[in-house]
Amino acid sequence: MRTVLAVDGGNSKTDIALVAEDGSVLATGRGGAFQPQTTGVGVAIDVIGDAACSALGPGAATPYADHVAAYVAGADLPVEEEALRAEILSRGYGGEATVGNDTFALLRAGASGPAGVAVVCGAGINAVAVSPSGEVARYPALGRLTGDWGGGLGLGEETLWHAVRAEDGRGRASALDAAVREHFGTRTVEEVALAIHFGELSYGRLNELVPVLMAVAAQGDGVARSLVARMAEEVVVLAVVAMRRLDLLSVPMEVVLGGGVLTARDPLMSELLERGFAESAPQAKLIVADVAPIMGAALLGLDALGATEEARARLRSHFHALT
Repeated sequence: MRTVLAVDGGNSKTDIALVAEDGSVLATGRGGAFQPQTTGVGVAIDVIGDAACSALGPGAATPYADHVAAYVAGADLPVEEEALRAEILSRGYGGEATVGNDTFALLRAGASGPAGVAVVCGAGINAVAVSPSGEVARYPALGRLTGDWGGGLGLGEETLWHAVRAEDGRGRASALDAAVREHFGTRTVEEVALAIHFGELSYGRLNELVPVLMAVAAQGDGVARSLVARMAEEVVVLAVVAMRRLDLLSVPMEVVLGGGVLTARDPLMSELLERGFAESAPQAKLIVADVAPIMGAALLGLDALGATEEARARLRSHFHALT
């Protein structure tokens, strides 16, 4: 029986699953961050190999599966997807390989079928839309260089920016400065900024300020609420523009929301998203992802093998039982 090595590679962790063509999950594992744009393609692919060896045992040998279905962060452009695919094949991880952005795995995991829209708002932000006929609309997703705003790291930066300015008088008064000081245990917000500047705090810890921001916004703080509102607006815009490109705004369409910022189900964020989609895409059905994207990567792998619907149902049952 043919097998799939499914990969969900993210900025903080990499999940893998070895799946048989009948939908049985044979093994699962987890590796480190998948960051080809900072560590290089070779190091990123090493993460997949290490996770596979850990899951399959010390005697594991390549090829790990007949088909590798890798849906990963950092595969934002076709040239990047092809470079990652070529490296996977050169290592002999599988006889065939498909590489795509991790938003495709989120979509396949959360939607009832291959078509729909997915918006991920984790450390960064991205979106993809797939029409019923298989047409795709997506974004380069290279950060501010390509017009992106938000995500957990972006919200953390904005929170710190407004907190510093509230503290020193350049900006509007806000409860964010006190909340940031309390979170990091510093005397001033400036101390937090300097600690990041000198490497005493990692830049990635700005992600920790997202729940701080949401808590302050829930208390009615105007500055905090404006940031949450802008984040919700960006999520809606990403989805709506992608749907418009494929002429999907007038038909019922599932919109899967994933990533820590959205799956936290913050009440204010949820309210703003529901309102925004009701106004701009009233046919959209919002789905907050409740299962790991690795299931979506595995389903896409089964699609590539031409597996049966019974196999897909077996796979879904396995992962839904874990939630």
